[in-house]
Amino acid sequence: MRLQLCTWPEVEAYLKTSTGIIMPIGSTEQHGPTGFIGTDVICPELIADAIAKEINVLIAPTINVGMAQHHLGFPGSMALRPTTLIAVIKDCVLSLARHGFDRFFFINGHGGNTPSLQAAFSEIYAERSFHADGGSVPEVRCDFANWWKIKSIKAIADEQFGEAEGFHATASEVALTYFGYPDDAARVRRDSLDPTLAPVGPIYDAEDYRRRFPDGRIGSDPTLATPAIGETLLKAAATEIQGDYEALLVGD
Repeated sequence: MRLQLCTWPEVEAYLKTSTGIIMPIGSTEQHGPTGFIGTDVICPELIADAIAKEINVLIAPTINVGMAQHHLGFPGSMALRPTTLIAVIKDCVLSLARHGFDRFFFINGHGGNTPSLQAAFSEIYAERSFHADGGSVPEVRCDFANWWKIKSIKAIADEQFGEAEGFHATASEVALTYFGYPDDAARVRRDSLDPTLAPVGPIYDAEDYRRRFPDGRIGSDPTLATPAIGETLLKAAATEIQGDYEALLVGD
């Protein structure tokens, strides 16, 4: 169940059965001519909801805006500075820890968030380490998964897309969103893009990005994405990440 659809007595009752929570985190950024701006939000939300259908777990509100300054050359993209995102993650975790949550599993939809997640976890642990009485600060454990990097997803992407998977506006993430939102997918989908495979290269600031990657893609051909492949990806991601979340619950 989603936290925002619960009442506080329901959350209090949940905490008597589990102190774990799944935290989707993504980004609001361009994903080429055929990918939704909310792709990096939609993917972790779909995976989290699929897990919640299988086990008793609360899903926190998604952190929708991430570290995506390099996409700001494209209309609709939004970004937080790394320091801002670190503070947001930390405050979200410590807010919930105050109520008794102590196992936080982030499903991440955007690679640019990874350093900030790691830094935020370090800040959270330091909160306890530097406190005069560490025992008065909640003892929490945090973990995360970049869903597109897990073993089952990489195997499917390699089989279905090969090198056309690319690095941004990838065929797999577009396929997953097309499964989740088929009506919108029908509106934005195309049979071909020019060039078929987008260029590859480094990422710096927004202007440099727009110059190197004019349509927003990096190395990908998302025209290969289909809702059917997206369904396969969703089932695989939910199964593997559910296992990772359950491991966090029983870890010391």
